[in-house]
Amino acid sequence: MTTEYPSKRFHPCGVTSPALDQPSQGYSGNRLQQREHLCEPGVDMTFAHDPVGCPCCASVFAETLTGAEVNLDQALVSGPALTQVNAAPVWISNANIYTMDANHPVADTLIVEAGRIAWVGMAQDLPASVIDNLTQDSLRIDAKGQTLLPGFVEPHMHLVPVAMLHAFENVGPFRFSSIDKAIEHLAAFAQANPDLPWIVGRQFDPSLQEGPDALTVELLDKVSLDRPVFVYNASLHLGYCNSAALAVAGLTAQTEDPAGAAFGRDLHGNPNGVLKGGPAMGMVARHNPLIKSQSLGDACLDVLKTANAVGFTTICDQGTGLFQGGKELALYDHVRSSGRMTARFRYSLGHAAAKHWDATDIAWGDGDVWMRAAGWKIVTDGSNQGRTGLQRESFLGTDSVGIPYIEVDELNAAVCERLGQGWALAVHANGDAAIDRVLDAFELAKQQGLDPAAMRCRIEHCSILHDEHIERIKALGLSPSFLIGHVHYWGKTFIDDIFGLEKAEKLDRTGTCEAAGIRWTLHSDDPVSEMNPLRCVENAVTRNMWRSDDLLSPNERVDVAVALRAMTIDAAWQCHSDHELGSLEVGKLADFVLLEQDPHKVQTQDIAKINVAQTWVNGVQVYAGR
Repeated sequence: MTTEYPSKRFHPCGVTSPALDQPSQGYSGNRLQQREHLCEPGVDMTFAHDPVGCPCCASVFAETLTGAEVNLDQALVSGPALTQVNAAPVWISNANIYTMDANHPVADTLIVEAGRIAWVGMAQDLPASVIDNLTQDSLRIDAKGQTLLPGFVEPHMHLVPVAMLHAFENVGPFRFSSIDKAIEHLAAFAQANPDLPWIVGRQFDPSLQEGPDALTVELLDKVSLDRPVFVYNASLHLGYCNSAALAVAGLTAQTEDPAGAAFGRDLHGNPNGVLKGGPAMGMVARHNPLIKSQSLGDACLDVLKTANAVGFTTICDQGTGLFQGGKELALYDHVRSSGRMTARFRYSLGHAAAKHWDATDIAWGDGDVWMRAAGWKIVTDGSNQGRTGLQRESFLGTDSVGIPYIEVDELNAAVCERLGQGWALAVHANGDAAIDRVLDAFELAKQQGLDPAAMRCRIEHCSILHDEHIERIKALGLSPSFLIGHVHYWGKTFIDDIFGLEKAEKLDRTGTCEAAGIRWTLHSDDPVSEMNPLRCVENAVTRNMWRSDDLLSPNERVDVAVALRAMTIDAAWQCHSDHELGSLEVGKLADFVLLEQDPHKVQTQDIAKINVAQTWVNGVQVYAGR
């Protein structure tokens, strides 16, 4: 029996953008010529029903930027350049070092010169010639037994959404267990910041917070009656505002719903403050003066600093161009040329803007050690927790099997075409039927003489895996990257409401993939879950579930050493950067992190609580623990 899927064509961007101007010359050269609109006018934006989707297909920021007449290519960076390499050598001794180099896995001494590792090993083996080369000005650091690891690598996040949200107040479930507590916090925040023209919150997630499913004007008017209040749902597919914000935006009962979106309404037809979809959210959010006044270049640099604070030294954006096309590369150019980067950056181009990338000469691998094009991102379905992940069977209590965001013929053609052009592919697939389609596409490419394994092609999230999926992944040489927070934060929901236990146990099968010899990684998909490598490690090691005493598929647990490898050298390998980072080896970039405790030696449920003492990038300390 053949499963029937919806025939409607879904566009994973679904926005209309203004014409894109020529970029400034940047580190990668002028690769953004002949750019047009990012997406075709009139594309239906049909994601408002997915309240816990992912930012890959949320158009709110594209709509908001357009409405506010803000262009990312004009997001200049302020402030002086930083010193990006120490002039004097750095000598770290008495450290508990895990190198992630299989040939020399442990050490206690590390020496850095000119931003690269000059020597690593045990102190008793330190050659006199190396010591003789150290100058009197060498920086000597006694690690006092702290644990030193290669800098963590985040293989999947979304820079522009995180940067735009960075200045707003976090009212999500990881800070506030209930909606009442979140509202109380926003009200206190408003009172403490009387000069802020708007009060804006982020990360609201009713699937994880106790209380109503939506924030209405009645609730948000408790925060403020005289100032606009706006709150972003964690999915970025929904927003909420108070009566003052509705008034500023001029929204009344007579206001028609924008194409592909909707305003929530009360019994009399008046907008109730619930904004469904990017166009509806943008009609309100574009009036926020901070959208115009904030420096997105500086905001991107702040994201890098936040990443440093949890031990990341490299992060990778998965979906560049989905908000303002090539203007995002111009933004990246400004960030790169600022000389103020404190973490390295890799990115994958979003397939939704394919024809526009084709009008440029950008190619896989363009860039340098600080910033580089690392992949081509294709989105095939939605999210399982939003019931839009494409499934073999219906979700619990429904007749829905989810949504294909790209049709089979286009997926097959895109995989073959982009592989043939030399792109490494990162393909988003959550549901088991979506993974079926992705594997079919890669098998077709292999039949045509292309080699997905050679380009280290990835399946992003790769959430629901059957045994035959794992066999096919191994045969094709593909590499999954797991949003491991699905297990911890949404595992109980998957069991109770989404799939049932039998299918939920197939979520994020790290242990089985490890046993099969498949190389895999962990990621946050920030802003879906917060960037925190030690939290990801703990989730993979324990498989515990939030607000539950049960474990989800404890047979899929992995050892601490394996999870740490997934967040360092294996993530660097997925991002095609393992030749320069991800392990502590002579000649590699001096990116590393010092932890106050050894993740191998604490209780597994306490791994995420370990403090980062120091983070170093290019041989320069970029973070000192609080």
